[in-house]
Amino acid sequence: MEIWLVRHGETEWSKSRRHTGRTDLPLTHRGEAEAAAAGRRIGDHAFAAVFSSPLHRALDTARHAGFGDRVELSHLLVEYDYGDYEGLTRAEILERDPRWNLWRDGCPGGEVPEEVAARGRRFLSGLDEDGGDVLVFGHGHALRMLAAVYFGMPLTSAGALRLESGSISILGHEHDHRAVLLWNEDFTRLVEPAPLLDV
Repeated sequence: MEIWLVRHGETEWSKSRRHTGRTDLPLTHRGEAEAAAAGRRIGDHAFAAVFSSPLHRALDTARHAGFGDRVELSHLLVEYDYGDYEGLTRAEILERDPRWNLWRDGCPGGEVPEEVAARGRRFLSGLDEDGGDVLVFGHGHALRMLAAVYFGMPLTSAGALRLESGSISILGHEHDHRAVLLWNEDFTRLVEPAPLLDV
């Protein structure tokens, strides 16, 4: 089984690097274009199942990528709950707590890393290893944690797995062990810039 991970397309908060957990923002026009580009990259690859976070930015990415007619929603795929840090940039958070590390500390009023990891484990345990490839539409930090859990790595290692909006990653196997087959394939260069409007 291969697990294809697609991070949702750009939103106004992802563009400005604001932590977007449960705030249900829509995709920007560029985000919609990123999702469509991801869909073209995926092409006609056969998947046994397609899953998405129920948050609109992930679900709309699935729709713009061409999988809206078969996507199954899973609350286990929602983004990290940032609690008191929702909507803040990393720089703003570090002003409050200069030693803060998301992957070690979590967020006050939100989730700690083990809670996000536990959701990832529950999601993975529900997949049929022999049932064919799986496509997942989700969020930057939750998907990074999912990958760390898949490989049995320390949770803090998720911090080294950067994911761009609209990117594709593939988790799979090489010989008898789990392996990264693709990580953070970025389509921003394939997305046409928005046309200038005459005003």
